Amino acid sequence: MNIMNILRRPRAVGCEPVVDTRPLWVRRFGAAVERYIGAERLGLVLALIALSIFLGVWEPGKFLRPVNLMNIALAISITGLVAIAETMVMISGGLDVSVGAIVGLSSVCAAMAMVLTDAPLASALASLSLTEPTFQTVHITLHVIVGVLAGLVMGVVAGGINGLLVTVGRMNPVITTLATVSVFSGAAYITTGGQAVGVINDAFNSIGNGRVWGIPIPVLILLVIAVVIGVFLSRTDIGRNVYAMGGNPAAARLAGINLDRYKLGIYILCGLICGLAGVISTARTNSGIPTTTQTDLNFQAITAAVLGGTALAGGKGTVVGTLLGVLIIGTLNNGMIILNVQTFYQMVARGLLLIFAVLLQDWRLRQR
Repeated sequence: MNIMNILRRPRAVGCEPVVDTRPLWVRRFGAAVERYIGAERLGLVLALIALSIFLGVWEPGKFLRPVNLMNIALAISITGLVAIAETMVMISGGLDVSVGAIVGLSSVCAAMAMVLTDAPLASALASLSLTEPTFQTVHITLHVIVGVLAGLVMGVVAGGINGLLVTVGRMNPVITTLATVSVFSGAAYITTGGQAVGVINDAFNSIGNGRVWGIPIPVLILLVIAVVIGVFLSRTDIGRNVYAMGGNPAAARLAGINLDRYKLGIYILCGLICGLAGVISTARTNSGIPTTTQTDLNFQAITAAVLGGTALAGGKGTVVGTLLGVLIIGTLNNGMIILNVQTFYQMVARGLLLIFAVLLQDWRLRQR
């Protein structure tokens, strides 16, 4: 028997009274699933549990170690941010395949800004005749602010360029972002000469490697962004309008929604989150890297969103579903590494996962 039929609340037929004969614990569990996870995403939870049990039984000494589980959470932090940004764009009816390139360009800009402003900041602060401890503190603080702002601003600019090309230029979102992938990637390589830009600043590096209450800071940032975007999409009028414009653009336009303004705002917000991911990437690796495995980031972000139930046609998707998709991908990647699966087979497995996600989404649409 399908587990969803067990958890699903009985529906009224005609005028007959509804009698819920399920055990109390099943009713409570079903209510909790519908409220916090959603009945459609229960399958993802079960798949994640099954995958974890398999890896735990196969390699209990490696997979179940707290250090390894924390490594999984840390590994998916950047992917999770990019996937959330991609989810917003897909819900609005678009698709951004340049998110990985934006992360790479933002990473480079954050590192370059800190390198180029090092000497000017030091000389300017030295002229103020500050004491040595104060000088060091102010210098480190300004350095971190400069690096973070540079990465975020670059993300906003890149997202704004995508948004303007889609709205003002009336270009197809996929073609637009395919073109800007090359533009942003080329700009990152030109800026650095194709080399990584090293960053030595303990305060800045702690953004990617520090911990709060034993939890990595990137994981905490991911959770905060997930909550903020989740509430924004599901609890605000603007978020509901984003769903409306993705589900039925013509009806949304007739309802008075300014589609161009919303699209531009979504792409800018997407760029901002990708810029944040770029800053974290720079802080984690202690360097600005032009590539940051952008192709892999694009692929995993789209796969996680689709696997989590985000409709390719727009109008449907949740942050919770995307996070579950990211967790499944991260667990699968970690498991294949532990099992010493060759890289080429890992690529095949990721491709098959995306195919499965698209087929599953198509099956759900036909069922409706």
